[in-house]
Amino acid sequence: MKIKISLILVLQFLLFSCSSTISTAKKEYTFNTSSQLKSSWKIMSQQWISKNDTITGTGSLSKWGVLESKKQLPKNYEIDFKVNMTKESLFEVMLNLDKENYIRTYLYQIDQNIVIGKGVYHKNSDEYEKRGGPTLFKKPMKLENNKWYSVKIKVLNNQLYFSIDNKTSVECSLEKSYLSQKGKIGFITNGEVKITDFKIKTL
Repeated sequence: MKIKISLILVLQFLLFSCSSTISTAKKEYTFNTSSQLKSSWKIMSQQWISKNDTITGTGSLSKWGVLESKKQLPKNYEIDFKVNMTKESLFEVMLNLDKENYIRTYLYQIDQNIVIGKGVYHKNSDEYEKRGGPTLFKKPMKLENNKWYSVKIKVLNNQLYFSIDNKTSVECSLEKSYLSQKGKIGFITNGEVKITDFKIKTL
């Protein structure tokens, strides 16, 4: 029985590691160990660690902390996790990161909004004009440091849905908004952020 379970686990690992898409045989991807973080993600700047099922990322106002997946997102997907901005004002999920372009889905404390925007990220530059980008859609929401928020992001048939705590949401058409329709996922912080219960499901 133990051999059978071991073989199943090895097979699932091989399917995931050989695939170019961030999904598994179960059509669901999670990560909660330092080895998974190092093997499947690229730490582009500053520091990201995984401990006790929680990922902690640090950045600064002048040099954002960026974590980027090595694998592509599926065409249709759902992402769930909890996030806590323990320092500073910005936490951003980079969606469909393709070369230098991506979709910005983020929590911004200064404006007290959740936002969908059009992003650009130049890996070798911290200049303001070469990171971030314009807001396309936003919804007011009270956002605080040291508070956990439940995040849900869904892309289905080129329609993007982004919600916080199942009560504040924004959505748009990727095609009509001229947003990237394929690519990787990443995270950005300008302070310190903690992420837990992270899950990507293929739809």
